[in-house]
Amino acid sequence: MSETTAQDKTGPKEAGIGGRLLGVLVRVREVSVLIVAVGLVAYFQAANPAFLSESNILSLARFAVPYVVIASALCLLLICGELDLSVGQSFAFAPIVMYLAYDRFFLVLPLAVIAGLLAVALVGLVNGVITVYLGVSSLITTLGMFFLLAGLNVILTGGFPATTPDTNTLTQILGEYSWAGTIWALVIVAVLQLVLSRTRWGLHTYATGGNPLGSREAGVGVSRIKIGNFIMCATLGGFVGIIESFRINSIDPLAGGPDIVLLCIASAVIGGTALLGGIGTVTGAFLGALVLVILRNGFTLQGIDSDTFNVVLGVAILVAMVLNVYIARLRGAGRA
Repeated sequence: MSETTAQDKTGPKEAGIGGRLLGVLVRVREVSVLIVAVGLVAYFQAANPAFLSESNILSLARFAVPYVVIASALCLLLICGELDLSVGQSFAFAPIVMYLAYDRFFLVLPLAVIAGLLAVALVGLVNGVITVYLGVSSLITTLGMFFLLAGLNVILTGGFPATTPDTNTLTQILGEYSWAGTIWALVIVAVLQLVLSRTRWGLHTYATGGNPLGSREAGVGVSRIKIGNFIMCATLGGFVGIIESFRINSIDPLAGGPDIVLLCIASAVIGGTALLGGIGTVTGAFLGALVLVILRNGFTLQGIDSDTFNVVLGVAILVAMVLNVYIARLRGAGRA
């Protein structure tokens, strides 16, 4: 009798622990992505001791910068229920405008950088206005902008790469210093996460994506939030493009292909951002980008081809989407 009673007492406790663990994973989905990232690092280090070498860590950090920044910027846009497929071309467009302003219009480098950022901010504004006020789907709007910028990038440069301006203190800060891009990326991630979690703008971004009609009736400037996030996404995409151009000392008109934007969207999704809006964190997008960068780097060190990476990426996206749907159902049932 006492044994049965003891078992009865133990059973609920174990179930309670399991339920609490599930609740933590549901509420803090970044934990599961972090576990995956740590597991991948351990596996690739065991498979190849060069994985955590100083040179490879630096290579990882440099390669991750554009994906981390763009995925984090896209995260806010996805949370408010929109998408920007043209941010990859903004990545290439801003350095081109900066170069033309410096080389053809003889602006000093700081003003040339500002000109490049203003150009991509205008791209974001156009995307936002067409989407919000003309009622065109952001998928179609930004797809059209993608092709428009792709053509402009080639026309403005004649299809050939250009060399970035001469080395000085500013160019060191903007990317020529080995860890400059990494520092910028971490600062941007931290600031965006604070904006999303600690400010009215972040609260209204979640509200806009979660319930646009209710948010509008509650006095939230839904149009302003969406257009603002379009501008921020394009500007940060352009800014990290400038950083990357100084890192490699070259401005490539073909740098902003579909690969970078699709991988950044995948990073946000793997990190827990819902494509339908209302759910996600910048930290999750950051970790999702790290997972993809670690995978690609580890596969490269092991001599595994890119096709296998694409297979793994496809599986990861499908699993992430299934988990998103499952978590949404748990929340709807009041279990999270």
